[in-house]
Amino acid sequence: MKRKIAPGKRVHFDQSGVIPYRKKNGKTEVLLVTSIRRKKWIIPKGFIEYNMSPFQSARKEAFEEAGIRGSNSTKILGSYTVRKNGSELLTKIYSMKVTRIFKDYPEKNLRKRKWYSVYDAAKKVEIDELAMIIRRLGRIY
Repeated sequence: MKRKIAPGKRVHFDQSGVIPYRKKNGKTEVLLVTSIRRKKWIIPKGFIEYNMSPFQSARKEAFEEAGIRGSNSTKILGSYTVRKNGSELLTKIYSMKVTRIFKDYPEKNLRKRKWYSVYDAAKKVEIDELAMIIRRLGRIY
């Protein structure tokens, strides 16, 4: 039986994600992945695991969803909140310089991954706050 959230009640969950980036020909590129159901371009993200820091959890999601590993050096770039199924999801976003790309990874058959310029990546994502955070990464790196 599916649990329903009482009308007007908000449940809060924390997520974390990374904006994977690299430098190519002197320009910053961002790696996006597709969501599983809607096939929309997003960043690797997920719920923060209880035994991990937000960044450690986001790095784990980056490997599972995009097949990448990255630097431990990071900056928190911002956060955004969305409402989904009566819940409020706060997502903290970190930068992650990609150091290794794998051919095989857990969600390889569920998602696509693609490198974009900062400008194009910001245009591809649907969440305005995330687009602003991607542009901020482009100014920093």
